[in-house]
Amino acid sequence: MGTPVQKPDTDNGNEICDDQRPIALGESFFGNIFPGGHTGSKIVKFATMSKFTIAVHGGAGTISKKSMTPEKEAVYLKALNEAIDAGFRILEKKGDALEAVKAAVIELENNNLFNAGKGSVFTNTGTHEMDASIMYGKDLSAGAVAAVKNIRNPIELAYSVMKKSEHVFLIGTGAEEFAKQNGIAFEADEYFYSEFRYKQWQQVKGSNETALDHNITLDEKKFGTVGAVACDANGNLAAATSTGGMTNKQYGRVGDSPIIGIGTYANNKTCAISCTGHGEPFIKAVAAYDVSCLMEYKGLSLEEAMNIAVMDKLMKIHGEGGMIGVDANGNASLIFNCEGMYRGFCLSDGRREAAIFK
Repeated sequence: MGTPVQKPDTDNGNEICDDQRPIALGESFFGNIFPGGHTGSKIVKFATMSKFTIAVHGGAGTISKKSMTPEKEAVYLKALNEAIDAGFRILEKKGDALEAVKAAVIELENNNLFNAGKGSVFTNTGTHEMDASIMYGKDLSAGAVAAVKNIRNPIELAYSVMKKSEHVFLIGTGAEEFAKQNGIAFEADEYFYSEFRYKQWQQVKGSNETALDHNITLDEKKFGTVGAVACDANGNLAAATSTGGMTNKQYGRVGDSPIIGIGTYANNKTCAISCTGHGEPFIKAVAAYDVSCLMEYKGLSLEEAMNIAVMDKLMKIHGEGGMIGVDANGNASLIFNCEGMYRGFCLSDGRREAAIFK
């Protein structure tokens, strides 16, 4: 577990961190230095059960502060807050956690700032192949899709797989045929085109090299994934994750995002987790389920389990990235072992935050 980076000053009952962002009493911000880079985590705790909680992420990695202008940062934070609001509106009307995470991820998929849905990166053949998964902690139901093309909102398709089929995971053309039969919206290739993504692809086109999201200068790595986790007023948990994968990816490569137990997991007994990072190490670590196991079998708290998974186990196998999580008591944790993670949360008691860096 991390150690406090400083002892905050207090001002009118709120704690003020060194970057002067208001942090409500009861929250903790941790940061450590581990071999390979900086790590940080955001843990939000409650003395009693929160009525409901939602947290979102828009990817993590080596996000350079020098390339992040105030104007650009404001646009990203606005997008994160819009996703939070999409899910929170459902929760505050006594809605279900499953619907809340789906709504939040759809909001992120519809914004081409993020590598999912509309903003998905190019493959080595100049197409867009998308992955998504969703899971409900109440009954462990789940749905996932991988390597799908032209689907406007892959998380909608994953949700339909969960609700309208006897399966959990569909891929490629079979998943697309299922989408057609179930009224899932398709879009033409032009919908997924952006000049930014195209230029990104041109840097590695024709090579065997893949590039991480927003890696324009090759000195910045952002793992392009979006996700959401929620706890509703009934204590039900849900998680959802969606991605466009890696620029110039080949051979039908699939990362951690659509794999239940790795990129996404939810169980009312323990937690709901959505991951973002370099997919291969997360797969090896069985990252999301590992947090649940540490809670269920060792009796660890959400904070303790996520810190072990992100700061210890993943770091040992060069697993750069992060994850967001909630438990059935409404506690939320947003942890990353890299320079930054696009992230935010909102709680029923009014506390909320959106941030990028530590």
